[in-house]
Amino acid sequence: MFRDERALGPLTYPGIVSPSLPASIADLAHDLSGIPGVVGVVIGGSRALGIERPDSDWDLGLYYRSSEQPVDPQQLRDRRYEGHVSELGEWGPIVNGGAWLTVGGLPVDVLFRDLDTIERWIAEAEQGRFEILMQNGYIVGAPTYLPAGELASCQPIIGQLPRPEFPQALADAASSRWTGRASVSMMFAQGYARLGDRVCCAGMLAGAVLCTGHARLAQRREWVLNEKQLVQRAGLADIQAALACPGQTTEQLTRTVTTISAALQVEPLTTR
Repeated sequence: MFRDERALGPLTYPGIVSPSLPASIADLAHDLSGIPGVVGVVIGGSRALGIERPDSDWDLGLYYRSSEQPVDPQQLRDRRYEGHVSELGEWGPIVNGGAWLTVGGLPVDVLFRDLDTIERWIAEAEQGRFEILMQNGYIVGAPTYLPAGELASCQPIIGQLPRPEFPQALADAASSRWTGRASVSMMFAQGYARLGDRVCCAGMLAGAVLCTGHARLAQRREWVLNEKQLVQRAGLADIQAALACPGQTTEQLTRTVTTISAALQVEPLTTR
C-alpha cells in the first residue's frame, strides 16, 4: 500500500512539518547522498514531526538497497566527521546501524535503512503479519512495521521513497497481539509480586503498559516509531505514578498489579 510522491506530488500528514535545515545539516545530507548505494536521505524523528526540544538531535535516514549496492560504512568514516560509525547490522535487526556525529556543532544521528527489507516488511504488514524483534533501546521489542512508520512520517530531502499508509489488517492484528502480550506480562507480574521480586514485577508491569500503548495506537492506525512518549500518546500517563513506586512488600506489589490491570483494562492471563 504505497503512495508514490512522483505520481501524487508532495504529501502532508497531520502534525508533520517541513523542518528548516541548518546549512550544516543540508550540506551533510547532500554529502551523504553521494555515498555509493544511497537511494534516499530523509529527516526523521522529532524534527520531522515538529515536536523537537531545543536540545533534540537531528535524525537523518540513509536508505539503500541491499539487492543493488549496500552502503559501505567506511564511505562515511572516510568523510572524517566527528563521531562514531557502526557496521551494518551492528545496532540490531530494526535499527540496523548508523552513526552518531557532531556536525557544525549539532548532534546528528545517521540511521542506515535497507529499503529492500523494509518493503518486504511493509508487504507483510498489509496482510496483518509482523514480527516483534529484540532491539537495543526497546523494552518490549520493535515491531517490523516500525520502519514503515518512519517512511510515513519522515521529511524526504533527497530521493523518492514510498510513503505507506497504516493497513486496516495490521490495525486489527497488531491491537489484538499487543493486548495479548500485555495480558501475559500481567500474569507474570502477579507471580513476581507473590514472590516479592520488585525488579521483575516492575519490569513486567512496565512491559504490560507499553504493550497496551502499542495496542491502542495500532487500533487508531497510528504509527509507532519508538517507545518514547508511547505511554502519553496512548492516554496512559496517569499509570506512571503507580509504576514510580510499585511497593516494597508482597502485599504492596500485589495491590499495584491490581491497580494497573484495572487502569489498562487488561486482565492477567489465566493458565489454570
